[in-house]
Amino acid sequence: MKTWNMFTKFKFVWHQDLLKRYIQKSLLRRNLLKDKRCFSCTPALNQKKLIPDLSQFPVENIRNFSIIAHIDHGKSTLADRLLEVTGTISKSDKNEQVLDRLQVERERGITVKAQTATLFYSYNGQTYMLNLIDTPGHVDFNYEVSRSLAACQGVILLVDANQGVQAQTVANFYLAFEADLTIIPVLNKIDLKNAKPEVVMEQMKNIFEIESKDVLKVSAKLGTGVNELLEAIVERIPSPKADLMKPLRALVFDTYYDQFRGVITDVAVIDGCIKKGDKLQSSNTKKSYLVQDLGIHQVDEVLTHCLYAGQVGYVVMNMKNVKEGQIGDTLSHEGSEVQPHPSFRRAKPMVFAGVYPTDQSKYDELRSAIEKLTLNDSSVSIHVDHSPALGQGWRLGFLGLLHMDVFQQRLEQEFAANVIITAPNVPYKVKIFGAKNIKMYGGEEVIVLNPCLMPEQDIINEYYEPLVRGTIIAPDDYVGEMTNLCLSRRGVMKEQIYIDSKRIMFTVILPLNEILVDFYDDLKSVTSGYASFDYEDHGYAQSNLVKITYLLNGKEVEELTMINHVSTARTLARRVCLKLKENIPRQLFKISVQAAVGGNIIAREDIPAYRKDVLAKCYGGDISRKTKLLKQQAEGKKKMRAIGNIDVPKDVFITVLKK
Repeated sequence: MKTWNMFTKFKFVWHQDLLKRYIQKSLLRRNLLKDKRCFSCTPALNQKKLIPDLSQFPVENIRNFSIIAHIDHGKSTLADRLLEVTGTISKSDKNEQVLDRLQVERERGITVKAQTATLFYSYNGQTYMLNLIDTPGHVDFNYEVSRSLAACQGVILLVDANQGVQAQTVANFYLAFEADLTIIPVLNKIDLKNAKPEVVMEQMKNIFEIESKDVLKVSAKLGTGVNELLEAIVERIPSPKADLMKPLRALVFDTYYDQFRGVITDVAVIDGCIKKGDKLQSSNTKKSYLVQDLGIHQVDEVLTHCLYAGQVGYVVMNMKNVKEGQIGDTLSHEGSEVQPHPSFRRAKPMVFAGVYPTDQSKYDELRSAIEKLTLNDSSVSIHVDHSPALGQGWRLGFLGLLHMDVFQQRLEQEFAANVIITAPNVPYKVKIFGAKNIKMYGGEEVIVLNPCLMPEQDIINEYYEPLVRGTIIAPDDYVGEMTNLCLSRRGVMKEQIYIDSKRIMFTVILPLNEILVDFYDDLKSVTSGYASFDYEDHGYAQSNLVKITYLLNGKEVEELTMINHVSTARTLARRVCLKLKENIPRQLFKISVQAAVGGNIIAREDIPAYRKDVLAKCYGGDISRKTKLLKQQAEGKKKMRAIGNIDVPKDVFITVLKK
């Protein structure tokens, strides 16, 4: 009994100690929340990092710039060196892709999301605030580049001294040129043995009319020439046109979601200033929000008391509804009437695909995940969709296949979402006739995002498919192979320009559907990996399209409906029918898999039935007895085929429709 009492006493003391520690943690958490801060959200508070007083930086000492380049030309590496030279981060061999914070960026080794960092640089006895935006290089994330340029006055045009000018280099240059930004041309990787700086500078002169004397040479890996680049940023890039004395105008150029603080907005302050405790009003929603925290981005978030005209930073306003955080919005003080900043041009999705939860009970969780992710990636368009086989879902629009793959990977990694993504398709247009039909579809011209919703063929007057203007840069040794590839994809060659003595730039108009899946792989194959490819929207053109429907024993399967050009419709139909034959389980009756265009069958495969041996009990006798049994079996199978339902497993749709 005594032993039991001692144990009970020990147990009570142990629980009391746990309770005390829990109360201490609760008090600490309450104090943190009271101050509207969280250590897990603002690592800079843990580091006690000191930054200069932002009020000491007049507009004349601020430079906002971005780094633009083709993929794998060294943007992220150059950003690492700029952070090191300015003392923003300590020098270390482990500094690689410091600004690439997403797991997908680390795994793929590419930048998919523009990131901001504020640097402080001393030059000629004065300290300058340099706001850097590191942008992606792949064509599928071109919208990130165009948005980032709206918060800048200049750009660093980075070109690999080994690979030379590439297709995305040309596209990014014209983005900066059209935005009237100061361009600093920079040659990177000059330390490589195969570097050809003179040849590449000749390319830049032929394409961009950039003189060799204006080109800076750096090695982002070794840090060579980075100090000279920082001096050029201060000397060449103009300060922002901002006025501290005017009413507040702040442009929202990026947003993201934090589970503790809600929607966080990255802003470029055009006029006035923002301080903690201000009430800001959105020009789009007309709602007001209280500023709870604000600061600047370095490697981590750093809290400040105020953001002044010309500066770039982040603002936390307790905005819980993700639909209220709109990129391109203008923030002003509550009650003040200011002219909203011109908003960004909306991204135009090029590829559409159905997205469904693997388990319909997870529908609400997936909807919340998609809303939060599209807040951070506003180039994705969302349309509610439904499939009889896959259930409730969405049809999302992306800028390309890589964009779609990265979006799916981010859903899985950041939100633990399991999704099914159907085969990608492009948006088509059709013109219909008949007053009744026009009223039904809401107009003469109908945009078809889902092939299942294509109007009937007998009411369609004209079909239109999207085109792209492609730019291909490759050695002239492969002119024949590239021309044949483009012509086989129904391309039209427009222009050929030599950018130096050996490299040629093609301009070609291609149907978007023809380059969707494997065009880039084939291009790399025929040019031994030397070609680069970039494309942009080129509108719609009239085409000869057909709607391919698939039938199982005469019953249409809507989820498999496809739109294709008439020249390749039969080949595609045969391939899909063969896939269905391989994946649909056999039944007790024969299943016919057919592909039809209108009322014409263009492909067919048969899935044989399981056959019961009805002659097993016949040990002999006249042949008429066996014939009678076989006839009875055939009639039974015919009746079963007429009334039987074909159960197509979900895995079959995933196999056939997957990318």
